[in-house]
Amino acid sequence: MKSGIHPKYQPTTVTCGCGASFQTRSIRPELKVDICSECHPFYTGKLKFVDTAGRIDKFQKKFAAGTYASLAAKPTKKKPVK
Repeated sequence: MKSGIHPKYQPTTVTCGCGASFQTRSIRPELKVDICSECHPFYTGKLKFVDTAGRIDKFQKKFAAGTYASLAAKPTKKKPVK
C-alpha cells in the first residue's frame, strides 16, 4: 500500500444521547450518536419513540381527525375561463 495517502486511524470515544459511551477506532477522535445498542428498541425490547425536533407531534397535529375532512368540505373558488 502507498504510504501517506491513508487517514490516521486512532482510538475513538462514541457518546450516545442516552449517556452511554464506549471506545472503538475511527479516523475521528470523538463521535456523537442519537441511538446506541443500550437504548435501541431492538436490543432493549422496549418500545421507544425517538422524537427529533417534535416531528411526532407535528405529524399527529397534521393528520388529526377532521383536519382534512374540513378542508375537503370547503368549496373552492375557481376563476372563470375567458
